[in-house]
Amino acid sequence: MKEFKLLYKDAVQLLKELISTQSFSKEENDTAAVLGRFFTNRSIPFERSGNNLWAFANPYNPELPTIWLNSHHDTVKPNAGYTLNPFTPVEEDGKLYGLGSNDAGGPLVSLIAAFCHLYGKELPFNLIVILSAEEEISGPNGIGSIISKLPACELAIVGEPTLLDMAVAEKGLMVIDAKSYGKAGHAAREEGVNALYLALDDLIKIRDFQFKKVSPFLGKTKVSATVIQAGKQHNVVPDLCEFILDVRVTDAYTLEEALEELSSNLNCELKPRSLRLQSSHVPEGHPILDIAKEMGIKTYGSPTLSDQALIPYPSVKIGPGDSARSHTADEFIYLNEIQNGISMYIAILESYSKLVKRAL
Repeated sequence: MKEFKLLYKDAVQLLKELISTQSFSKEENDTAAVLGRFFTNRSIPFERSGNNLWAFANPYNPELPTIWLNSHHDTVKPNAGYTLNPFTPVEEDGKLYGLGSNDAGGPLVSLIAAFCHLYGKELPFNLIVILSAEEEISGPNGIGSIISKLPACELAIVGEPTLLDMAVAEKGLMVIDAKSYGKAGHAAREEGVNALYLALDDLIKIRDFQFKKVSPFLGKTKVSATVIQAGKQHNVVPDLCEFILDVRVTDAYTLEEALEELSSNLNCELKPRSLRLQSSHVPEGHPILDIAKEMGIKTYGSPTLSDQALIPYPSVKIGPGDSARSHTADEFIYLNEIQNGISMYIAILESYSKLVKRAL
């Protein structure tokens, strides 16, 4: 009990320091320094690449399986609705206010506390805590930039605010730049081929489009047209119409497969901005699913994106806080959610430890 109180106290103090330190995506150098000092003050060796940090609970043993604990320390920028200073941590009525307190400061410090609890203890697996940058923008200098530096894992536990429910699947994201080409002409005469009308034909198809395959866990893959631009003069038939498609892809498709199905049904030119943010789904029979069932943890499929999309190994997303509070004005997390988060992470890892030991 005494150790847990210390873990919780340290976690809250660390979160307050992180809230007080600006860490917009691509600008996380100062919070990386805060996290580095936290490890140094506890004599925990760590490595750093860019603004990503990681540490091992014990010397790496290639004969053992590996578990990653991952969360991020970057934040979005505060919106105009804030009535409190987003960089001043405020405790009030059992809540801790501040930018990044909920997404993903609470899960981050709870994972760190669980890691500290198990640090140096004999474990039947390698345990690594990974504190990543640029998660909010899925940036190139985030977790994707260090995966090759880390040992492969059989499970990654990603800390995000989920009300301590467990997302065992997550939709991927593909943003597509679409172009319809026509031929310029004078609007007053029957000249040219209007690229807007060509695009309209495709947009009607997109509005009603149904992908053939449906995921039993995540449901339908969905495409939405979100931005459109064409023409510059009222009297000129536009020869180009550009629009953007937002595609949320389930585990029934790879991004490449979803792109191919769209391409075969549309006439416009489609160019994906990236094929990095794949969907994920924990395979049937994975031990974490048994543990969730034994512990009574609700499992679900998540429509929102996280670093799961960049982790090429089985992963789950779980943490204290509520996704509905993310990116909102006067963001907060309940202090008891942090307590429960620390307890939950420790319980999951201890259950996983027992399961691995039985299998050895």
